[in-house]
Amino acid sequence: MRWINTKPNRPLQIALMLSPFVLLVIAYGLGSAARLADNPTDKLLPALGTLVDAVNRMAFIPDQRSGDLLLWSDTSASLTRLFTALAISTAIALVIGMLVGMLPYARSLLAPVIATISMVPPLALLPILFIVLGLGETAKITLIVIGVAPAMIRDLALKVLELPREQITKAETLGGSSWQIALRVVLPQVLPRLITCLRLQLGPAWLFLIAAEAISSDSGLGYRIFLVRRYLSMDVIFPYVAWITLLAVLTNFALDRLRIAVFPWSNLEAR
Repeated sequence: MRWINTKPNRPLQIALMLSPFVLLVIAYGLGSAARLADNPTDKLLPALGTLVDAVNRMAFIPDQRSGDLLLWSDTSASLTRLFTALAISTAIALVIGMLVGMLPYARSLLAPVIATISMVPPLALLPILFIVLGLGETAKITLIVIGVAPAMIRDLALKVLELPREQITKAETLGGSSWQIALRVVLPQVLPRLITCLRLQLGPAWLFLIAAEAISSDSGLGYRIFLVRRYLSMDVIFPYVAWITLLAVLTNFALDRLRIAVFPWSNLEAR
């Protein structure tokens, strides 16, 4: 029996999936215990109990100044910015991606500039955005849109170009206009890819969000991390980083489930 032909059963698959995380927690606990044994005031690797206390303080005890539950207020602020930017990016990518993929004139006009914009490091534009748009929400959302929309546009345009030309020819033979072909032939086939594009851009979107919040904000997960770093509050930073990771994983999972539920045939194509 070759290893390439063997597959774990469901319980073993779950055990294998969880084992790296369990080992990571054990390694952290051992490292923390070793450092605290040498220096009980060490802040670099707080004890697991200290992390739990910090989560309780941030998530379930109102802040003395504002009265807010800081973890949840920060999460709400960050997710509002993130989802607003992703919604705008998705709409832009869908429209422009289909135009570039379908229409040669639009491709000649827009493809070079989109490719150029996609090569610009978005974080390099952050000072410009803050100067032009101010320090409010608009600049932060614009940064995320600039960071993820060009890549999504290029991906969708390539998906449109990959569609069999025979489908377009048949639609034209049946009297379909360009508008009808776009809505009834191209759109249904690119929507699953649009969701996949969105999933692939979650990581960069979070990166741009955290960077923007770290530089200029009074709320948000990135703001909180960079606020407490000056006090070496690793007991807050570690849980916040883990929480951001969990939010990204859950969003990715939800988008994948949405794709499968709405476009079940796309899952068969992926296989």
